[in-house]
Amino acid sequence: MSDDGLVMAAFIRALERTDIPLTSPTLEYVTATMGQSKIQVFTAITGEVARAHHANSAFEAAYAELVAGGVASLIPGAFEALSEMRELGMKICLTTGFAPATRDLLVDALDLRAQVDLVISPQDTPAGRGRPAPDMILTALMLLDIDSVDHVAVAGDTASDIHAGLNSGASVVAGVLTGMHDEPTLRSAGPTHILTSIAELPDVCRAVR
Repeated sequence: MSDDGLVMAAFIRALERTDIPLTSPTLEYVTATMGQSKIQVFTAITGEVARAHHANSAFEAAYAELVAGGVASLIPGAFEALSEMRELGMKICLTTGFAPATRDLLVDALDLRAQVDLVISPQDTPAGRGRPAPDMILTALMLLDIDSVDHVAVAGDTASDIHAGLNSGASVVAGVLTGMHDEPTLRSAGPTHILTSIAELPDVCRAVR
């Protein structure tokens, strides 16, 4: 999906609604940890589990408000890319740091349910770990009956996405330049590919088949 500052806007609303100081270091940390489990991010910010859960609930409510307002949208070419990959016989899983309720709200708002085989949040993994741990990718591999991580391609627009892909052993780990992390940040994470758009992913997958 096209971010357009949606996640950061929800974070700011959540911080304001839970009286967590809206400081530059906090916003820098939120930016640096984009893609990670939101509850883990709030726990690191607050240092308190109960307060983190309260802030996470506020984030989910704020994000739902923004999605309901029609802010969320697909990146041009994303829907077509999913269709192309399905035509290639690939199975598709969306992984996210959002809680299941927020994830499902977004998937339905973007009308992606029929385009994917699986959607996974950290809560769906055995240990409940999000990125940069490889757990969501490896859980998808097992649930989708994939024989080897060599057959897995991972794409994401944050450094955490790339770290998770590399940690999983996926053969393709692509950084996509449509999120809050710029090209130097993505390249520093060590991806196998840098894409200007997710629309380029089918061609990458064809090349490595």
